Amino acid sequence: MPTSSVAAIPAAAPSKAAEHFAARLSLETDCADVHESLSGGTVDFVLLDVRGPNAYARSHVPGALNLPHREMTAERLAAWPESTLFVVYCAGPHCNGADRAALKLSRLGRPVKLMLGGMTGWADEGFAFAQGSAPGSPAVSTAA
Repeated sequence: MPTSSVAAIPAAAPSKAAEHFAARLSLETDCADVHESLSGGTVDFVLLDVRGPNAYARSHVPGALNLPHREMTAERLAAWPESTLFVVYCAGPHCNGADRAALKLSRLGRPVKLMLGGMTGWADEGFAFAQGSAPGSPAVSTAA
């Protein structure tokens, strides 16, 4: 019987797969989980939009603070306890700003997760955006 392209390379052992996916989840979260937390769940993280201030003012995830990755320093982060979990996002999968921010935060000794999809993922989920230079609450528009 022929083998498909999917099965041509054997799947990892379940224990190895569990280790891999647990590691990924320790580094990433998704828009739906962030939205659930911000919409009345437990907010035990600081959400950072790491794009520039102009992009942030046009549209951002409600409740996100703007801290571009280029401006992340130990001095700026001193406003939060060392154990604060940061969740970072940027424009979307085509942008590596969130990866740069996550790297910078981790090098500064801070816990961090990347919100998969960024603004594109947030829009794909149909969640509302805020506008302006303050964290704000959802705007009427759902367009990024």
